[in-house]
Amino acid sequence: AAREAGHQTLVLVPEVALGGQLVDDFRRRFGARVGVLHSYLSVGERRRNWELASRGALDVVVGARSAVFAPLPKLGLIVVDEEHEPAYKQSTQLRYHGRDVAVRRAQMLGIPVVLGSATPALESHANVARGKYARLALPLRVDRRAMPALHVVDLRREAAAGALLSRPLRDALRQRLERREQVMLFLNRRGHSHYTQCSACGWVPECPHCDITLTLHVAPRAWRCHYCDHAEAAGDACRQCGAALLRFGGAGTQRAEREIAAAFPAARLERLDTDVARERGRVSEILAAFARGEADILLGTQMIAKGFDFPRVTLVGVLDADVALHLPDFRASERAYQLLTQVAGRAGRGREPGEVLIQTCTPDHPAIAAAVRGDERGFLARELEEREEAGYPPFVRIAALLFAGKEEAQVDESAARVADALRADAALAGVAVLGPAPQMLSRVRGQHRRHILLKAERAAVLRAAATRALEVAEQTKRPRAVRVVADIDPYEVV
Repeated sequence: AAREAGHQTLVLVPEVALGGQLVDDFRRRFGARVGVLHSYLSVGERRRNWELASRGALDVVVGARSAVFAPLPKLGLIVVDEEHEPAYKQSTQLRYHGRDVAVRRAQMLGIPVVLGSATPALESHANVARGKYARLALPLRVDRRAMPALHVVDLRREAAAGALLSRPLRDALRQRLERREQVMLFLNRRGHSHYTQCSACGWVPECPHCDITLTLHVAPRAWRCHYCDHAEAAGDACRQCGAALLRFGGAGTQRAEREIAAAFPAARLERLDTDVARERGRVSEILAAFARGEADILLGTQMIAKGFDFPRVTLVGVLDADVALHLPDFRASERAYQLLTQVAGRAGRGREPGEVLIQTCTPDHPAIAAAVRGDERGFLARELEEREEAGYPPFVRIAALLFAGKEEAQVDESAARVADALRADAALAGVAVLGPAPQMLSRVRGQHRRHILLKAERAAVLRAAATRALEVAEQTKRPRAVRVVADIDPYEVV
């Protein structure tokens, strides 16, 4: 309708890889006047599409979060696909949430905005309840296809402790390969092993710049930091005592790839994670090959969990549903539920029924149990009750004040001074000031990190408190080496 009225449409996607599939679908439907905007394009191609969009020569523009700022003079509709995705939040430099900017841009232009998701964010559910959003439900799949059957594999009862493939998952994999059907395996952790330890002396390789252990990668073989990209050669013996007794834990996609290849040597296996995505064009090649049926198994991180439509996939295996489930973050359960529900939705999208096997050590966790039962209403009710009791969104607004610097004492002093000033400011009544406290990773890239969390029921009061905090930080004798940033509505508070 927007195209027929002479208007342009902006479609936001959380992953660049997902955009490629959508662009192909749009071009088959609407012709060549469809453009793409994302950071993986060459400078020349990005500039060309930007100029075409600004001249109104593109009817549809598909892009990642930064495309929300694209110059579209005839914009008549905005669509945010998978609106719940954390990838829409820009948490460095200019901080913004692509979904929220899209909603605000649509309000300013007086045009409709569609937020699409099978697992909407709790904030979106709250906006529906408050009457800000209208809810349009699609309770049935296309052509009334059946939802996949979900089953839990309790890893506590599996005999092969430490193995990534449980017996039920191996059997299901074998059946699908015999029937020449496709399988997607999900493990939201890249690399080979997330920590290495010497069994003789207890030595663990750690990043010299961050408070984190190094992850073992085998292709190429190195210990690598996933935060600053520091890399060291990975040997077979302990650097501290020389013993060849290294043990590995926290399996990632590289280890999973090796175990799957050993168990099913004839299977055509592709892996998709951030390490693979660094090679330009490789993501599109892998997805296209899988769509053509040239691969039997697609193993990947959250990159494969959202939006993809592969009709030949009849089995989805979640290798470790407990990854990130127990992080000290108030959104951990919500994210786990969303991720499991989304990845389960990749199965049975064709004529054949789908099955999902979820491997976990905590099958009774509310997020996992709700995903298996398909009990969205029950999960939302429980989660909202806990959020309201603890004072977290969507019942309050939050802002994070982030302090970082090379000298730990200076960072601590600056954060404490700002917190004391905020607590003493009578004008900020109604604002809860929590902290300062170390962030979960208290040192990243050589920078010591502290944060203060602000809570308020009204957005205007919260913004005033954040503004006051920045003023205090600038007025006091803060060392220039200490950097202070205010993040309104942060997506991570750890």
